[in-house]
Amino acid sequence: MILSEIDIVDDISKEVFLEKYFKPQKPVLIKSFAKKWNAYDKWNLDYIYEQAGEQTVGLYNNKPADPNKATDEPVTQMKMRDYIRLIKSQPSDLRIFFYIITDKLPELLHNFSYPDLGFKYFKRIPTLFFGGSEARVLMHYDVDLGDLLHFQFEGKKRVLLFPPEEAAFLYKVPLSVHTVYNIDYEHPDYTQFPALRHAKGYEILMEHGDALFMPSGYWHFNRYLQAGFSVTLRSFPASPKRLLNMLNEVFFIRYTDKILRKLLKQKWINYKQRKAFERSQKALDSYLKQSG
Repeated sequence: MILSEIDIVDDISKEVFLEKYFKPQKPVLIKSFAKKWNAYDKWNLDYIYEQAGEQTVGLYNNKPADPNKATDEPVTQMKMRDYIRLIKSQPSDLRIFFYIITDKLPELLHNFSYPDLGFKYFKRIPTLFFGGSEARVLMHYDVDLGDLLHFQFEGKKRVLLFPPEEAAFLYKVPLSVHTVYNIDYEHPDYTQFPALRHAKGYEILMEHGDALFMPSGYWHFNRYLQAGFSVTLRSFPASPKRLLNMLNEVFFIRYTDKILRKLLKQKWINYKQRKAFERSQKALDSYLKQSG
């Protein structure tokens, strides 16, 4: 992989953000951006423990999804208090995915404000994500194609970002928003995945309070280096074309994949994996031919 440094700023105005990052769809890391919130001191695992400890939450791990189950079905469930105790006391790959604040912890809505950066937020679904120190999230892009402002809290996290046009080198799985399951992005095997060597992206280390702007459709891989959690604020699709693409992703591609997965099970998984390799190999052959 060809990984570049991302732009890092300590603060940013709406005008600079719009012109330099939002309009050209370029990511940027804003250090300690959450410190602007009046309730910044409440953004920690202890506060979540106190407010939502009795809730039962679905948990996911690093293993590939079971082809006999829905892709969004958790591997186990646990009380929030027990989960937080676990990830604070020992290494764990267990994580909580898409915990919608509005539905599950509305009190938290009073503890942050939407930064005035010049784009319109989708305020229905501010979302939390949690992970233990061994948790990682498969390389993917968000199906709603929104622009994302992603805040990290407690432990450090490593993020890899790739623009949408790099999908051909990432072994994208057909009718899915993720890449093949067996790529190790911490120790990539370029013999098994030769196209990956030519994928151009960014490597980011996030710390407590940092905010990362991820433009629409950007591929991202998250690796929790320490137990922690994050909140994602997302925008509405910024253009009619993007809105149509989002509707296609959510209502046609996603449900077509679910139906075929249910009918064909492992055969469908194997087919998609094979096609992902074929497409990336074709992209690599074309790239090598053009470059030399």
